[in-house]
Amino acid sequence: MKASLKSRYDADKSAASVAATFVVNVGDVKLRASMTDATFTNGPSFNGLGISLDKPGRFMVDYNVPKKDFRFQFMETIRVGGKPLNLTYIHHKGDNRSILEGTLVVDSANKVSANGVLGSNNCKLKYSYLHQGVTTFEPVYDLAKNSWDFALSRRVYADDVFKASYQTSSKALGLEWSRNSKLYGNFKINASMNLGEELKMPKLIGETTWDLDF
Repeated sequence: MKASLKSRYDADKSAASVAATFVVNVGDVKLRASMTDATFTNGPSFNGLGISLDKPGRFMVDYNVPKKDFRFQFMETIRVGGKPLNLTYIHHKGDNRSILEGTLVVDSANKVSANGVLGSNNCKLKYSYLHQGVTTFEPVYDLAKNSWDFALSRRVYADDVFKASYQTSSKALGLEWSRNSKLYGNFKINASMNLGEELKMPKLIGETTWDLDF
């Protein structure tokens, strides 16, 4: 069994939260249970509780216990012109919403992907370019908003990643520092601000994750 504990602090709201996930391997299928601090705030309850069944690369079924809502996800890989095309179909039973995602891996440095809600014009197209294995540039075009988003990230010292993003529709600028290290642990720090509004202190959010094996 594996477990992970994630703590999150929102400096703007001066609020902290905790979430935990437990995973049990049953053959090639993973059984996962997740909960938040809301599950125990007023004594044990179903608030924030979720259960999922996952076969990596094939399917996933999520059940939101308090909302009594299912989410189905199916994955498949086909080849187009000798290149792998990873397809994902997601269906939310509660609001009867279906999403289709696809990523074409052109080569080790170039990927083209698209995702959208079926039956609507809510669709995004993304191109991802990895330069020399450490710097990633990702422009995204949002068809519904007719706008572009841009992200630039760079890996430093193997475990650390610095990322900057900008959304042209909302003029939101984001900066992120994340670390995924078995030796020093995992954390993420986000800072964001809206350049279209009166200048304020950036919104800061910090996350730390601990992974345990039993």
